[in-house]
This record gives sequence, structure tokens and C-alpha cells, in this order.
Amino acid sequence: MTSEQEGEKNMKKIGVFLLAMLMCITVFAGCAPQGESSTAGDSQSGSSSQSQSESGAQSGEKTEFIVGLDVSFPPMGFMSEDNEIVGFDIDMAKEVAKKLGLELKLQPIDWAAKEMELNNGNIDCIWNGMTVTEEREENMLLLRPYMANNQLIVVAKDSPIATKADLAGKIVAVQTDSSGELALNNDPIKDEVAEVVSMADYVSALNDLKIGRIDAVIIDEVVARYYVEMEPENFTIIEESLQEEEYAIGFKKDNTEFAQQVQEAFDEVVAEGTAAEISEKWFGKDIVLK
Repeated sequence: MTSEQEGEKNMKKIGVFLLAMLMCITVFAGCAPQGESSTAGDSQSGSSSQSQSESGAQSGEKTEFIVGLDVSFPPMGFMSEDNEIVGFDIDMAKEVAKKLGLELKLQPIDWAAKEMELNNGNIDCIWNGMTVTEEREENMLLLRPYMANNQLIVVAKDSPIATKADLAGKIVAVQTDSSGELALNNDPIKDEVAEVVSMADYVSALNDLKIGRIDAVIIDEVVARYYVEMEPENFTIIEESLQEEEYAIGFKKDNTEFAQQVQEAFDEVVAEGTAAEISEKWFGKDIVLK
């Protein structure tokens, strides 16, 4: 074999070797995990998306205004014949929620457990003709009073009871943990009544009054006048107040920032004249405190 032939043979071997190497590189490239770089990208994107989601959740942006109320307290807040919660306080809360850009959620509560509901964070506030008392001022953050009220005595239309003194020896009903209960407890007549019956709501008390199970109900003036107007044949009011008082909206003690926002929105509703219109609707006149 000449040197020229031998050189040609060596060149062929090198060519074969290079071709084999090229094929191996191609095979290994094809065997590499497909989309590895895109997987890493998806992982990063997912992490970013999760981070944004967590950030939104952590921001705690408020979307609802949750109002706790007793739904048997007309005309402030009660169930209509259409099974909807309506009333003066409801209409006012709707206007305030609109000002705040929040969705209003009405949360019926047991009135006797109202402070527990508030402190547990189940509701933002108690807004339902709630009377200002020293105890409530200590336990809640109360906004500026928005309506005056009295605790009156409601009796059956044909009742012989004509004055507060006539309650002596009679069975008198109050709502549990109400200002009416407090008013009766603070009045000397309490020691003269035969029995004080504590009931869950005024609807039940007035039904019992109607059928003669009790002799009188201590009740808020706004509620008393509403029921007497609705059923003048069944009820009448003794025009002798046990206690003068005012209504206010109650928040948890440390919820100062949101409470201030609600107060400002409420003041706007009053200043615009909308509160007066709502009051005219429910009471026939403007009785909102300015």
C-alpha cells in the first residue's frame, strides 16, 4: 500500500469517526428532558402568580359592610311580608355602604349576644335602634347618636292601666338585655310589679299582650308607635316615659378607623338630605339628630 493510499484510508477513518460523534451528539440532544427550560419558566410564573394572589389576600381589602341587627324591631329593622329585611336603619345603612363602595350584608343576631357577635368579628357593627347606655359606652365604640327615643309602656286597648303607677301588681314584659329592661330595673315601680317577663323580641311580647298572658310591655317609642298605628284596635300607649335616651351605632372598641369612615359617610347622607327623606318615609317627619 502506497503512502498516498494509506493517507486516504486514514482520512476515511477520521470521517467515519466524526460522523459517529455527530450522530451521538444528536441522539443525546434528543434524549434531553423536553421543555426543561419552559418548565422552569412555568414554575417561576406560577410562583409569581401565587405571590400576587397571596399579596391580594394579605392586603385585606374590605368588600363587605356587615351589619348586625334584631330583625323584629320595626320600623328600624324587621322582616317584611316578602321575607326581606327592611326598615329605617336598613335604608340608612344602604346609603352609607354605597358611600363607602361596599356591599351591605345584613346579619340577624340574637340581641342578647350582640356584643359577643361584635367582639368575635362576625359583624362590623350593631345598627338597629341601639340605645346609648353607660355599659355600652364602656364595651363598644359608639358613633354620634342619630335619633332620640323614649321607653314607653304599651298595654292592651281595653286595659285599665292608665299610668305607670298602675303597673303595680301586674305582669310586665321586657326584651332581654334591652334598654327597656334597664329602664324598668332603674325605676321604683319595678319593686311593685308582680312579675317581670324577659322575652327574646318585641313581636313575641306584643303577641302575648294581645292574648292576655301579660299586662304591659316596656318598649322603645319608635317601635311602640309603629305597632299602635298598625293595630290601633289592639294596643295603646301610656304617655309616660320611663326613660329618655338616644340611638347610636356600635363598633368593636379598637375598630376606630372603619368606624370613623362610617361616621363620615353617615354625615354625608344627612347633609345631602337623604336621611330626612328616609325618616319621612318611615316616621312621617324628619327625626334624625343633626
